[in-house]
Amino acid sequence: MATRREPRFKLCRHLGVNVTGHPKAMKRSDPKKAAAVSARTGQKISQYGLQLLEKQKIKAYYGILERQFARYFDLAKKSDEMTGVALLKALECRLDNLVYRAGFARSIRQARQFVTHGHILVNGNKVDIPSYGVKVDDVISLKENIRTNPLVDANFNGLVSFNVPYIERDKNQFTAKLVREPMRDELPIDVNEILAVELYSK
Repeated sequence: MATRREPRFKLCRHLGVNVTGHPKAMKRSDPKKAAAVSARTGQKISQYGLQLLEKQKIKAYYGILERQFARYFDLAKKSDEMTGVALLKALECRLDNLVYRAGFARSIRQARQFVTHGHILVNGNKVDIPSYGVKVDDVISLKENIRTNPLVDANFNGLVSFNVPYIERDKNQFTAKLVREPMRDELPIDVNEILAVELYSK
């Protein structure tokens, strides 16, 4: 399975946003530089560059590669919703992302590892496919043998990064339920998906 392996903090500084959620990710970034200015050269970025940057942000937030992004984009174009919104909703409802949002894991990489190692259940059944599309009312839970892991317990009960209204968490049962589809303004990401759509629509 292909994964992103570049240095996470360096990627955050390059993109200008904290895509990892780690509190130290942007420690060495320059807050004086605007999003429209290149972190490398200090020069103003072209319109194409801005479009490319937004696409890179989306890929980084959800830990996906170019081929996966293209597949989700093609599906989003067939939706009745705006393409950009449909794209983000589909990515947000990936199993690995919801495992991360629910607090089972500290990062999208760790969430993907939990899924591929068979530690995650959906409606009581083991699912080891990170890209699995979670549906409304699906319940995500941890296998019994990993619930006592101190790291997992600290992640889930000490969650401070995300408190999104479309996920209902049960700390006693170590479960998280997708109660409804997320709305665009509820997604905890800083991207302009319209620019990314413009890039792919050329």
